[in-house]
Amino acid sequence: MTAAADAAEGGNRGAITACVILATLMQALDATIANVALPYMQGSVAASQDEIDWVLTSYIVAAAIMTPPTGFLAGRFGLKRLFLVSVTGFTVVSMACGAAQTLTQLVLFRVLQGAFGAALVPLSQTVLLNVYPRERQGFAMALFGVGVMVGPVLGPVLGGWLTENYTWRYVFYINLPIGIVALLGMIVFLPDSGRKADGKLDWFGFGTLSVAVGALQMMLDRGELKDWFASSEIIIEAIIAGSALYLFLVHTFTADNPFVKPSLFRDRNFAAGTFFMAVIGLALYASMALQPPYVQGLMDYPVATAGIVMGPRGIGTMASMLIVGRLVGRIDIRLLLGLGLAVTGWSFYVMTGWTPDVAEGTIFGVGVIQGAGFGFLFVPLSAVTLATLSPDQRAEGAGFYNLARNVGSSVGISIVNALLTRNTQVNHANITEHLTAVNRAFEHPAIAKFWNPMTAAGRAALDAMVTRQAQIIAFIDDYKLLMIATLAVMPLLMVFKTPAAERAAKPVVVSD
Repeated sequence: MTAAADAAEGGNRGAITACVILATLMQALDATIANVALPYMQGSVAASQDEIDWVLTSYIVAAAIMTPPTGFLAGRFGLKRLFLVSVTGFTVVSMACGAAQTLTQLVLFRVLQGAFGAALVPLSQTVLLNVYPRERQGFAMALFGVGVMVGPVLGPVLGGWLTENYTWRYVFYINLPIGIVALLGMIVFLPDSGRKADGKLDWFGFGTLSVAVGALQMMLDRGELKDWFASSEIIIEAIIAGSALYLFLVHTFTADNPFVKPSLFRDRNFAAGTFFMAVIGLALYASMALQPPYVQGLMDYPVATAGIVMGPRGIGTMASMLIVGRLVGRIDIRLLLGLGLAVTGWSFYVMTGWTPDVAEGTIFGVGVIQGAGFGFLFVPLSAVTLATLSPDQRAEGAGFYNLARNVGSSVGISIVNALLTRNTQVNHANITEHLTAVNRAFEHPAIAKFWNPMTAAGRAALDAMVTRQAQIIAFIDDYKLLMIATLAVMPLLMVFKTPAAERAAKPVVVSD
């Protein structure tokens, strides 16, 4: 038993567990709670459809950049001190997000929120492993998993309810009571940990990777707004991203102790699994970003109803993760991953046939199935990606693996929203080619009453209808893209090799 576990005896362990799970829940909630409120934020800060998505991508990118240095910062400043700073900063910046008056302020505060929140999940895992003896660490990780899984389920529902009954600002203000309780509990119950003054971080590698990721995200977020490479700003951002990535790669392969060790990618499971996770992160978060504007903008759902119909995705993920956790080690992981890809791809295929007349029950059912598909991917993919790494490489490998997921998520959101905007314009132009004042369809009294092209009101109504149809087709195109991206990684299943430990365990399983 560790010293921290000894210090947690006498009733403190339960309090520590509650506090760190609250911190995990707070961070997990913010990954989804803002989605349903985006249309309301958009009107409040006068942002366009692609601009308001910066609220999502800025948070994810900041979290992605600041997750890998967590181990170094915890060693240098102490785990408890870093935890307290992270919770305090996350809570304070959440209040600033709720009080933001402009898009610039909101995005800036979301960047800070992602930076402070990046350490909460890895620190929570570390604290639970420290305060529980080895024989109860499985129980501790199960409790941790509850916090991680409940967040995505509660997020859309709670976000919809708060926005409907109060204002979108309360999706951020809700962090205040949670953060205060978690902070006070940690101050009282969490034991101090030692510090390692000799710890070093490859600042050049970390800096160049951060600049590359940040510049790439800026280019993707602002590309549609600035007409891509017709803009000098986008060209400059592309040059900065490419140059920083080049410096990062050269430094990685020449430095003695680089930020990311190239030896990690000699393991084919890790290399394939990291790319696999980037694509899965792209599909998951991109689809979550698309659904709120679809059900609220095209289907005219109230925000509370939109949150309720989005919640079942998390329920499906939770249920399938509980099931697949028992199957890992008993069934070939490649079969589990193949099943997850097939189910997820099928759900996107179904969504390509949606129209604004789709029933709530259909949205609910497809959401559960899609969530189950993602659940069948996350657990076995983590196992097969990290299992063949040596024990001293797993911490670093896990950090880069999560970085790939976050970068894939932010890139995916930017891509699908840029395509949504562009395809809506293209579809609008294509549809209007077939609309002329001499079209005999306009002679029908029922049509001429609402869409008479000879009157200003009729032309405005006609344009609104064309725009609506163009958006529906654009959403279908995005769902097709996500379906293709999900199924396109299936050949990677052939690359994975079964870990030696898993192969060794098979005879034992069979004998049962």
